Amino acid sequence: MAGLPVMIPHWPGLPANVGALSTTRAGGVSLAPYGDGQGGGGLNLGVHVADDPNHVAQNRARLAAMLPAQPAWLNQVHGVAVVDAASLAGTVPDADASVASTPGAVCLVMTADCLPVLFSSNDGQVVGAAHAGWRGLAAGVLQRTVETMRERGAADILAWLGPAIGPQQFEVGQEVLQTFLDGALDAGERQAFQAAFAAIAGKPDKFLADMYALGHLMLARAGVTQVSGGQYCTVSEASRFYSYRRDGVTGRQASLIWRK
Repeated sequence: MAGLPVMIPHWPGLPANVGALSTTRAGGVSLAPYGDGQGGGGLNLGVHVADDPNHVAQNRARLAAMLPAQPAWLNQVHGVAVVDAASLAGTVPDADASVASTPGAVCLVMTADCLPVLFSSNDGQVVGAAHAGWRGLAAGVLQRTVETMRERGAADILAWLGPAIGPQQFEVGQEVLQTFLDGALDAGERQAFQAAFAAIAGKPDKFLADMYALGHLMLARAGVTQVSGGQYCTVSEASRFYSYRRDGVTGRQASLIWRK
């Protein structure tokens, strides 16, 4: 795809009438600490991170030039609200996912360690995108996105896990593990969720949480088993991705999907 140095998902089975991409921190005009990590301009897309608003506007314009329409920007709040990407008319609702069945409507979520998940029905008629930090995962944002797609006629649904914090970087406390265990439905699920948290030697009640494994588990609960992606680490790949856990003050990359 011409233009920005974006990532095109390796997503077996994605219908030909669906477009999808993830941005990196490269290709924009933002200055450090929102730059590209190598002394150049960064493609920060977040308006809420204290970057120069003019730089963010230029970055968003560069992205929009590659798309069939302006994407559906969301004010992400770590919740479970899902909106229609085609109905926003320039508004920015409090929501953490969007779906679309209208050709050209672009679903978009921003991340800087949280898990972005892109969805498509197997016939490409309904698409969606969800922002899933651990709170959103536990609360059911992925399941709610799948439910909304099914309400629009999606049967078999494919998912792609975009760039997120890797399983060797996400240290959490007992309360995070317990939140997921409290939501497990049976003994088998409880064991599976427990396995997604690796104990850290010398740190009682501290664990390394595997966001990708948690994403798989939550998608399976929603009946989605055709899942691709999940091989990145936003913390470790500093030259490619923004990471809040690594840098604190940083930008946001985006994952997008649309019907052609």
